[in-house]
Amino acid sequence: MLPGQVSSSSPGQAPRLLPGQVSRSSPSQASRLLLPCQASRSSPGQAPRLLLGQASRLLLPGQASRSSPGQAPRLLPGQAMAMLSNNPPADFGNKEEMRFYTISNTVFEIDAKYAPMKLLGEGAYGVVCSSINRETSENVAIKKIRNVFEDRIDALRTLREMKLLGKIKHENVIEMKDIMLPSTKRSFVDVYLVFELMDTDLGQIIRSPQPLSDEQCQCFIFQLLRGLKYLHSANVIHRDLKPGNLLVNSDCELKIGDFGLARTKSPRGEGMNGYVVTRWYRAPELLVCSDSYDAAIDMWSVGCIFAAILGRKPLFPGTDSAHQLELILNTLGVNHDAADFDFVSYQPIRDYIDSLPDSPGVPFASMFPDANPLAVDLLKKLLVFNPAKRINATEALEHPYMAQLYDPLLDPAAKGPIDLGFDDDLGEDKIREMIWEETLCYRPGKAAL
Repeated sequence: MLPGQVSSSSPGQAPRLLPGQVSRSSPSQASRLLLPCQASRSSPGQAPRLLLGQASRLLLPGQASRSSPGQAPRLLPGQAMAMLSNNPPADFGNKEEMRFYTISNTVFEIDAKYAPMKLLGEGAYGVVCSSINRETSENVAIKKIRNVFEDRIDALRTLREMKLLGKIKHENVIEMKDIMLPSTKRSFVDVYLVFELMDTDLGQIIRSPQPLSDEQCQCFIFQLLRGLKYLHSANVIHRDLKPGNLLVNSDCELKIGDFGLARTKSPRGEGMNGYVVTRWYRAPELLVCSDSYDAAIDMWSVGCIFAAILGRKPLFPGTDSAHQLELILNTLGVNHDAADFDFVSYQPIRDYIDSLPDSPGVPFASMFPDANPLAVDLLKKLLVFNPAKRINATEALEHPYMAQLYDPLLDPAAKGPIDLGFDDDLGEDKIREMIWEETLCYRPGKAAL
């Protein structure tokens, strides 16, 4: 059931109290967490779902300040403001529609409709800044992916992210709103993607001293699972789920972001690179050198994220892959009679595991003594070594911990699998052409420059 939804209790029984609902007979009961922005999802004849109250809002560390519509975002400490450049490159062709800004020593070539920006983050593959769409007064995030064609694999990753986000439309997946049209079709080197702006990411919340209630934990995991149910049913594996890639707002709204490593599944999960997912959230099947895997790797990551929320620190902070595997086995335990390791085909690792004595592991209940017992039970079902025994997104949503939030009619699967329409053996010229064509989907009527 979703927050605010009227429970269909048995005749003669009082409706179940859902998160965020205060019983009229219990005036002293504290208001509980509600999912954001869902007033429109009530069933016909039901009262609109309540929105999250101010009392339950998150205190966001390093959040991107949300200014009033039409105003430039306020600058937070340590953030550099963009400076307008009066000297665009000599070969720049689309002068009337584009502007150049410099931020943190990085030049941004953006549409004139976007106001000056401030730095939000910087990584190996690009820089993210905030901005305002002057035409809509909407706050957005602009991601600059630098030197896209220096590496063919990186170029494919960019194309894949653009294609996927162009096809995925879900409340718990970040929305790509625009793609900047490059100044020239044949020589552009950078790509600019425009997303809805979120306040912060889950990693910042986990590292902050702010306490999180069980209802907030439940809300975060529910939205993550809800997004994954849609993605997995659309044939998409994210492959890089971690707190830093889960974007949140102060009202606890959560959206899955960063689809640079995402892939559509092959029939048997074969032929995909096993070196994916940040190590601390990497599933055992990837650590044991398997190149045949499926959406279960995302579910392991969900378990690691859930544990990080409960414990406010990573559960398996391995220093390398061998240490990562050691930490997992020490925590989960070893039971050679349970056939948990039958899928391990890489002989050196299989020999190592076979050499280990049986051990009980560490009970999650003792690791998280203050956690809801149902949360601990769900965690145990997510962090299962053998992927064939790990629950999927729909099964996790059906777990009793999610019983008051999940409704399969309101949280459906995708209508069908997503087909990206290209293979990984594309050359640079073809990748460039397809990136250009994807950009034109957001700029109908624009001719090649």
